[in-house]
Amino acid sequence: MRRDMGDYQTPPELARQVLAALWACRRGWPRVLEPTCGKGVFIEALLEQTPPPREIQALELQEHYVRLARQTAMRHPSVRVIVTRGNIFDFDLRDGLQWRESGPLLIVGNPPWVTNSELGAIGSANLPKKRNLKRLAGIEALTGESNFDVAEFIWIKILRQLGHLRPTIALLCKTSVARNVLKFCSDTGIPIRPLFLRKIDAARWFGTAVGACLFCVEAGAEEVAYTVPVYPSLEALEPETTIGVVRGRLVADVGAHGASAFADGKCALPWHQGVKHDAAAVMELSRDQQGLLRNALGEEVDAEPRFVFPLAKGSDLFRGRVRTANRFVLVTQKHLGENTTLLKRSAPRLWAYLNRHAEFFERRKSSIYRRRPPFAMFGIGDYSFAKYKVGVSGLHKSPVFRLLGPVEDRPVLLDDTCYFLACRNAPQAALISSLLNSPDCLDLLRSLVFTDSKRPITKRVLARIDLGAILRQMDRAALRKRVGVELRSVCTGAERNLAVQEEAWEDLLSETPAEVHGQTARLF
Repeated sequence: MRRDMGDYQTPPELARQVLAALWACRRGWPRVLEPTCGKGVFIEALLEQTPPPREIQALELQEHYVRLARQTAMRHPSVRVIVTRGNIFDFDLRDGLQWRESGPLLIVGNPPWVTNSELGAIGSANLPKKRNLKRLAGIEALTGESNFDVAEFIWIKILRQLGHLRPTIALLCKTSVARNVLKFCSDTGIPIRPLFLRKIDAARWFGTAVGACLFCVEAGAEEVAYTVPVYPSLEALEPETTIGVVRGRLVADVGAHGASAFADGKCALPWHQGVKHDAAAVMELSRDQQGLLRNALGEEVDAEPRFVFPLAKGSDLFRGRVRTANRFVLVTQKHLGENTTLLKRSAPRLWAYLNRHAEFFERRKSSIYRRRPPFAMFGIGDYSFAKYKVGVSGLHKSPVFRLLGPVEDRPVLLDDTCYFLACRNAPQAALISSLLNSPDCLDLLRSLVFTDSKRPITKRVLARIDLGAILRQMDRAALRKRVGVELRSVCTGAERNLAVQEEAWEDLLSETPAEVHGQTARLF
């Protein structure tokens, strides 16, 4: 298996089950295209059908697989099978395939399971021509939003070049790819009618822990739709849910979303991701029994205290471990792009420590660090140093929002597995935390979150939470009680008796950047 080809050859039994699921929808197709045929497993399974297609065309890049696929075809001379050596990325599907048969077309197969960034990281040339496929803004393109699966590119190429033939397209792919294709078609107006998304056990068939499926659509359909029933298996008779595009945005459970749609809008405050440094061994510290700070290498770390901050990770938020300080992070910048060489004078001990471990920073591969100052961080700004925050783990399937107050009179920073709202004071944080943990909000998120994603909770999903709509819907007595509990959990002394006047609640759902900026200025 070649990693640079995203090469997961389909087991013969899985190919047969895929075709059984397709043949259950109709009696068969006279002609079939497999755009990345590998060694010909789907060709073999197609030729076993009764009756088989009258013509099969297949495309494959690797010469040894082309030979194997052609040998398979030779065992069934009654069917016209053409295996062409070519690269799907630059092959013209409109003019490059010379069909003898006419009639309904099935496109079936198992395109590569690899992303463009993974191929780039290993120096592979097996990539489509680089372009901003989703028309993203520059910062999104830098930070991973532009990363896409090769299978996603293949889906879109097929839809654009062969959609006029109105084929049925059924490809094995990651469930994330299926969702992205559905959203892309909706955004760009590509006419499709999804038939089903049937989950498969990728660990069983391919030895990989990823959500995977057989996604099947009719392209060029007259009855256009951008919703698809989701079945738990290839054999299941009833769908478990329906995903789709509602008002231009993806929804994980269209049925459940209806009751929560009032809260699906726009968050008045900006969500932020935690700090990113990709050098945990030297940037993240813990406190030993003697009270000394040590890095993951076991070394004692001597740095100026004002550049050391309490740190919470996604697992800390999910499990509620945010009240004690035993995890810390070194901060090299107050805002993105700040000149870190200033540390030579302002923090000489930290500067010396960083230079002793420069190799850890030099090994960072992410493009976000290119042409940045030495020891640069990402996801850093005034918002990082807000005294009060409300945070959530992006990696857990069930969201649990935590109110974070200062630890040892220092604001707690979050790592890049987390998302948070920076709050200007404790009452604002207590109100926001209460709203985010309300049943209305959690119901909304359950209808939006795809639990099989590597990162189920994303900034894009969180930005859809309309806190004002939830506030207007909630029982005021219950909310008042919850806000009081939240306040007491993070405040000490006289602050514990703070009351949040109801007439000020709407105002607390807006940001006051000047106050957050002032908190940063007082720390350094």
